[in-house]
Amino acid sequence: MARRETGAIGVEPVAAVSLSAIEDLAARHHLAVLGGFCCEDEAGLPAGTRSVLLLGPLEPGYWAHVKSQPEWLDYVSAGKADPIDRWSRRVIGRMACDLGAKALFPFGGAPYHPFYQWALRTGRVWDSPVRLLVQAEQGLMVSFRGALALKQLVEVPVAVSPCEECARPCVSACPVGALDRAGYDVPACRAYLSGPSGGDCMNYGCAVRRACPVSQGYARLAEHSAYHMGTFHT
Repeated sequence: MARRETGAIGVEPVAAVSLSAIEDLAARHHLAVLGGFCCEDEAGLPAGTRSVLLLGPLEPGYWAHVKSQPEWLDYVSAGKADPIDRWSRRVIGRMACDLGAKALFPFGGAPYHPFYQWALRTGRVWDSPVRLLVQAEQGLMVSFRGALALKQLVEVPVAVSPCEECARPCVSACPVGALDRAGYDVPACRAYLSGPSGGDCMNYGCAVRRACPVSQGYARLAEHSAYHMGTFHT
């Protein structure tokens, strides 16, 4: 059993926890551990944090699961906003309590946690040729619902970036060139989505994300992408 210092009082036991156990717990909610990193007394993280694990949708089945949850039903029946964020807070917050961890989220207002920078530290997520994050199994469809800050050391295996052997169709996929190595031209993207040709991206998801060969092998539903495109474009 690992132990940690608690000052002059002595030491307090910290129960061991394995990556597989956390993955099993996350999978009950159709969430996956998409990467993680180890640290020690790092600014911006809860005191005692030794590992951070990033959580995101687990396919297939994530979207159907979320739509069966009370937060989504409140959204449909009463128009209550932010159903996915509210669901994420409840589920990941409960996971954190069960693990003796802290739940961290990429939403909720400033100051925002640096999920982009955290992802790049995992060895399973990289900066793509169009500056969007690309993940080992999910490609450019990667998204994060939250993170667990753990007091235990939990290591997540690293991987090789899929961009290394890729023809990089993402670079030329945007119809208006809004995404490239120089960054993201948000006004150009929004203008395109508002026009008559924007329906493809609005209904099926960003053309750049869909162009990624890894994304094409990931079972994300078009309906899921359309929901997030709609919230982005409102």
